[in-house]
Amino acid sequence: MSDIPYTVRRSPRARRARVEVSASGVEVVVPRRMAARHADELVAEKRRWIERTLRRYQEAARTGPAVRLEDGGGVPYLGRDLALSVRVEPGRVRPRVRLDTGRDGVERLGLAVGAGGPEPIRAALEPWYRRRADAEIGPRLSAAAARAGASYARLVIRNQRTRWASCSSSGTMSFNWRLLLAPEAVLDYVIEHEVAHLAVPDHSRRFWTLLAARCPAYREHERWLRDHGPALRL
Repeated sequence: MSDIPYTVRRSPRARRARVEVSASGVEVVVPRRMAARHADELVAEKRRWIERTLRRYQEAARTGPAVRLEDGGGVPYLGRDLALSVRVEPGRVRPRVRLDTGRDGVERLGLAVGAGGPEPIRAALEPWYRRRADAEIGPRLSAAAARAGASYARLVIRNQRTRWASCSSSGTMSFNWRLLLAPEAVLDYVIEHEVAHLAVPDHSRRFWTLLAARCPAYREHERWLRDHGPALRL
């Protein structure tokens, strides 16, 4: 039995077992009829990679943008820190989130939630971030596409587990709402990255040459996402 804690998820779509490591822990995805012992064998086989990845998540959490889901706490938003003002209203079914700038110049997110603790705050903030992602990314994406002389079919905001964004062959642009927890320049880089895929669908040398012309500091932003991306969570 492996001494690395993990959970097992059976998937009817899985053709073979795979290991997924996230900030939440280790999960082994297995086909529906595969014996559970194979999960332990796979974890043992990939032990060094799992431990290395978990250390990366721990380091990202230590050095990444701070998140404190409590009254007087705060959350990151495109490189800015938003202070949280939380009011608990027992019995409230639908939470309320509103962004205001006080006379002191501090941006505050005012939340009204039905119960105390971080979970109701998280449950209220994620839909708010999703809406803001659509409002922030839409105009930036349209402007980047126009500069490139390109067009896309539609924008979709998602919560991908392993991707920040994607560009489908049909022109659908998908972006992870958690990019709003990163600095603004990082979000703009990811947008330019996906717009470049409208012209070059792969990651060939031609793609990176095109991206470098549009976003000269792309390596810096790639490095930031690699180092801090695992911590971009509420």
